[in-house]
Amino acid sequence: MGLLSTFIVAVVLLTFVLSSCLYMDSQETDIYRGNKCTMPPESRFDCARDRVLSERECKERGCCYAPLPDSAGPPWCFYPSLYPGYKMGPFTPTTRGQAATLTRANPSYLPRDISTLSLEVTEETAGCLHLTLKDPSSQRYEVKLPAGVPLSRAATHDALYTTEYQPDPFGFIVRRKSNGKVIMNTTVAPLLFADQYLQLSTTLASSLVSGLGEHYTSLLLDLNWTSLTLWNRDMAPHADANLYGSHPFYIVQEEDGLAHGVFLLNSNAIEVILQPTPALTWVSTGGVLDLYIFLGPDPQSVTRQYLQVIGYPMMPPYWSLGFHLCRWGYTTTNTTRRVAQRMHNANFPLDVQWNDLDYANKRRIFTFDPWRFGDLPEMVEQFHARGMKYILILDPGISSTSRPGTYPPFDDGLKRDVFIKNATGHILIGKVWPGPTAFPDFTNPETRQWWEDWIRDFHSKVPVDGLWIFVSLTVIQTGVVGGQLNSGTLCMSAQQKLSTHYNLHNMYGLTEAYATYRALTTVRAKRPFVLSRSSYPGIGRFSGVWTGDVRSDWEQLRYSIPAVLQFSLFGVPLVGADICGFGGNTTEELCVRWMQLGAFYPFMRNHNDKPNAPQEPYVFGQRAQAAMQSAVNLRYSLLPFLYTLFHRAHTSADTVARPLFMEFPSDPNCQTIDQQFLWGSSLLISPVLEQGAVELAAYLPPGTWYSLHNGQPFYSKGQYLLLPAPLDTINIHVREGHIIPQQEPALTTTASRRNAFSLTVALSAVGWAWGDLFWDDGDSLDTYELGNYCYITFIAGQIVSDPLRLNGALDGLVLGGLRVFGVPSPPRYVLANGDKVRDFTYRSDTKVSSVLALPMSKVFTVQWAL
Repeated sequence: MGLLSTFIVAVVLLTFVLSSCLYMDSQETDIYRGNKCTMPPESRFDCARDRVLSERECKERGCCYAPLPDSAGPPWCFYPSLYPGYKMGPFTPTTRGQAATLTRANPSYLPRDISTLSLEVTEETAGCLHLTLKDPSSQRYEVKLPAGVPLSRAATHDALYTTEYQPDPFGFIVRRKSNGKVIMNTTVAPLLFADQYLQLSTTLASSLVSGLGEHYTSLLLDLNWTSLTLWNRDMAPHADANLYGSHPFYIVQEEDGLAHGVFLLNSNAIEVILQPTPALTWVSTGGVLDLYIFLGPDPQSVTRQYLQVIGYPMMPPYWSLGFHLCRWGYTTTNTTRRVAQRMHNANFPLDVQWNDLDYANKRRIFTFDPWRFGDLPEMVEQFHARGMKYILILDPGISSTSRPGTYPPFDDGLKRDVFIKNATGHILIGKVWPGPTAFPDFTNPETRQWWEDWIRDFHSKVPVDGLWIFVSLTVIQTGVVGGQLNSGTLCMSAQQKLSTHYNLHNMYGLTEAYATYRALTTVRAKRPFVLSRSSYPGIGRFSGVWTGDVRSDWEQLRYSIPAVLQFSLFGVPLVGADICGFGGNTTEELCVRWMQLGAFYPFMRNHNDKPNAPQEPYVFGQRAQAAMQSAVNLRYSLLPFLYTLFHRAHTSADTVARPLFMEFPSDPNCQTIDQQFLWGSSLLISPVLEQGAVELAAYLPPGTWYSLHNGQPFYSKGQYLLLPAPLDTINIHVREGHIIPQQEPALTTTASRRNAFSLTVALSAVGWAWGDLFWDDGDSLDTYELGNYCYITFIAGQIVSDPLRLNGALDGLVLGGLRVFGVPSPPRYVLANGDKVRDFTYRSDTKVSSVLALPMSKVFTVQWAL
């Protein structure tokens, strides 16, 4: 029984006298004689989510009872077809669309049943349908996300969908207009709406479903009678558990490359039941049913439509795409300095050095230990002088036991009334790292200002470059995943400015990320960097995410890929797992392979727990270090390309790390792959994920793919190829028709950004390719919005650069090299801006390499004669 099921027991336990009176006498005979119960087991919808019912109790609910040999599969007690429910009245026009009233003559078996509902239907855009079901007579909590991208209302005849309504019992069917495919059908099971229990079921268009995070799953979800709980919890990733984030959004791959998505905007505890019909049931403990249906028609369009609702992701600072190093257990500034120095001495790129809570005096935030970290400000300035950045953790637990006047953040918070209260109106005290603690209520505007003031005060002493927000709303109690809602967190009756914690728990990380992003923007006047573990839809606008306390083992290495790809679907492109693992001791081989994969996480950080063996790159043998160094240098060479992908994510809601099915939706082989992935549309990453492997079966979609390493072409018909993968190799392939901007790597992005650029050109069969480069100072606010950037496109046949916008950021930088893959025969000569290039080579029948010195800020042309 899942977490919500356990909670539902408390909500739904009652005598069932009403059920018996309403259903037993009048309907049992009709149900069974009319064969309304003769349905395939996989098509049953559970009528006993709350507890195991006897046959008598099941029939008292008006439901069918038919035991099966397997108790873990289809339900024994299930709804008959046309189970009594709400009756829908006529539609009337509204300012946003049309509305109708739903009424039920008899209450359901749920306590505090709501007998009248309002339905509002809004055709937001041609590809987005919005339906809301709520109680018109009582104010219930509704999530109000910060405004996303303005939606332009479409004419009805342009819509990609049609909608049908069954008036009694109420249900609706959404079809894809182009082919009649049923996207949703809620007539298959009853709508239930009580004070603390909302339920809506629907069929699914296929079994290829992804999303509904955050869970330890493959990219495709298991529909074999599984249950997923959405309830943010501090829980190291493992199977069958609710983890750090709640994202009630799923995407379905249909057929012929089509896809759609559904988003339930609800912040209460949610359970999603998946069954092989295929079908899905939403169960929420509160709020309203606020559904968005996105018609795509392709997977990338679905994600874009979803992000139009929740908001496009923020643009990260350039330096944040470099390599980050952290450990819980860097216990002094001298220890932290030595780590950074040893990285430098070993010639490992390192952009950002981190400290965990070790820095804080008595583990109290906005302080630093006067003995172990007394020279923290000087250390940070030394890092800055070397072109590095510095980040530390900021836990929202505010120590409440210091003598008055000795811990000003708490004293000031008391005076300004910023802390979450208990049900009696007193400050709620929990227990986190510093002991008894109070928790800021980030839904309160005064709290956000208080948070900014103390970040400003701390930053004036320690000029941090970003903040790591570690949400841990812990109270002094025990509990297990699958138990009470308040296990490991605040009491549900806790009072916040906006509502109770019962309604707001899943959004705490989002509200803290927003407050931190806003504070850093004001205090630093530069692009903020925030990293959170707790997440909810819209957090990508303010923060990156890491996937939590992963273990140092091969299984967690493999599962990190679908975790990263899911967050791409959720609008959080800046995401990564703790490289080499956080918990337990890594091995040399595992750490090498994790560094190779981690070099292609959009966010790249090695983070380790205190009791474990060291796993900084320099602690391993020379062969392992060389392999790691190669992977990190490759990443740094690709940062101009990666940064351009983040620009597209920020401005157009494109994905950065991308599942293969998003780029090749019509290829059946790509539907299930989650051990390979793409950067954008053009780089295919195929990491080694098995211990001892020195070769790899990698799938290459149809077309020509070139090895990024040496330009070797692979002419694929859509097939798996066995590729060599010794310890020093990660297989990366460039898709034909694409141009990848690169730059000579260095030990920091401060240095690499001054180096020469290069282009890798992967010609298509007809000799064509395209690419682009977005470039600004990498740190200023709103450069795109203010027009303060450079943007260049590159086109081949002959290679032509076209600077569409310039602002000086590329002045003094040159194109120093060029690799062209797919040139069929040796050129007689190469011309750059009409002058012969003396230094060029031709190898492997497909690759031309040239050494150049062409200004990036000017138009240039490179061509060759065969």
